[in-house]
Amino acid sequence: MIQRGLLTPTLILALVPGVAFACALPPSVILTLPTGHYITAAALTVALTALLAAVAPRLPAFRPHLMWDRPVLVPETLSSYLGFLGFLALLFIGWTGSRDPMHNLMTLVFWTGVWIVVPLGSMGFGNLWRPINPWTGPVRIARLLLGRTGSIGLARLGYVPAVLGYAGFAWFQMISLYPDDPAVLATVAACYYGVIFLLAVAEGEDWLQKGEFLTVLFGFIARIAPLWLEVDGNRARLMAGPPGAQVLRMAPLAPSAVVFLCLVLAALTFDGLNETFWWQALIGENPLEPTGRSAVVWVNTLGLLAVWAITLLAVPGMVWLGRVLGGSGFALGPLMLSFLAIAAGYHAAHYLVMLLTAGQYTLAALNDPFFTGDSFLGLPPFYVSFGFLTDPRIMPLIYGAQFMAILGAHLLAVLLSCKLAGPGTRALAHLPMTGLMVGYTVLGLWLLSTARVG
Repeated sequence: MIQRGLLTPTLILALVPGVAFACALPPSVILTLPTGHYITAAALTVALTALLAAVAPRLPAFRPHLMWDRPVLVPETLSSYLGFLGFLALLFIGWTGSRDPMHNLMTLVFWTGVWIVVPLGSMGFGNLWRPINPWTGPVRIARLLLGRTGSIGLARLGYVPAVLGYAGFAWFQMISLYPDDPAVLATVAACYYGVIFLLAVAEGEDWLQKGEFLTVLFGFIARIAPLWLEVDGNRARLMAGPPGAQVLRMAPLAPSAVVFLCLVLAALTFDGLNETFWWQALIGENPLEPTGRSAVVWVNTLGLLAVWAITLLAVPGMVWLGRVLGGSGFALGPLMLSFLAIAAGYHAAHYLVMLLTAGQYTLAALNDPFFTGDSFLGLPPFYVSFGFLTDPRIMPLIYGAQFMAILGAHLLAVLLSCKLAGPGTRALAHLPMTGLMVGYTVLGLWLLSTARVG
């Protein structure tokens, strides 16, 4: 149920493509905060931490610990197949249900549940996508029925298929005309699922770990979790350790994985940048009277590609410069692992407000999916409210949470980069990476606090 006083903004949210799931903070509240002091303090904190870590004789050990070792309760094939059935149900709802994105579980569950709740949960409790991945179980069953055991050589492509998949997804999410239309989203999701399913059946389920962008992205983000499960056959081990302990146990990233991670960072950056008044002025748009997504498709496409290209130049370039300055242990593959923390922190900060807004609609729809007064979740009459978005007591707390997510991510990245650089690396070699981390911190916090459309 929706309060009458919210009818007008709700209709606006539902009818304007891309606005319904906006994740910007209201400038009227945030611009009254001393955000410049926040940004300056964060930059100095990151710089000082990097300096101390570079000269410190010892750094935290990041050792994981075994909590318990028990049999697997639900086989992955079964949980994955249940996820597949849920996916089919969402497709059906997307095609036959309401075209209002706020009243259709296809858009609500995907954009709020899959795209926000799953990665946020994975940052704390390990890879939550793995058991519900809708491909694993069906692919195993299909290969078993077909008697297929071989591959077609897709492994030689590395992470290139995931790069292409995520690039297409980022364009669809940020630039296409109807990313929130339930029927359009269902059609795109069905086509993508079919392509990945056929390729995985031909190559093998292990290919999903490098070829399917959601599996790759959520697996990367989950590496910073302080709690995680390690499944080996029919045994499951619950592990605990400092955030980033799993990162230090990873193999260096392959070149195609570096390209993928740079794309993730670039997409998150551009998703915040293209809503700012600064970007609107750059492309000749009046932020107070936007002409709509269709008018800026090509310029925003070029903008996304440009930010990706800059990221591809900046990150490897700073690693190379650090090696020139005396970082014999500086290598791109290992050091890029530290940026997993930044990708996770940015994802959490960027989509927090979207979770608090669209998440209310998701709960309401799950509680009463047919809008007939049912209460499947046992919730009382559910009222969606956006009042907190203009509350000067609450919005600073939300900005504070986003601030801590970005600052914490960069501090963790600094510590991880020092560990990954190895012993014997000169302190001077860390200077370029430190400058990059400080700049990224400033950029991320500015994007959260500057005036924007939507």
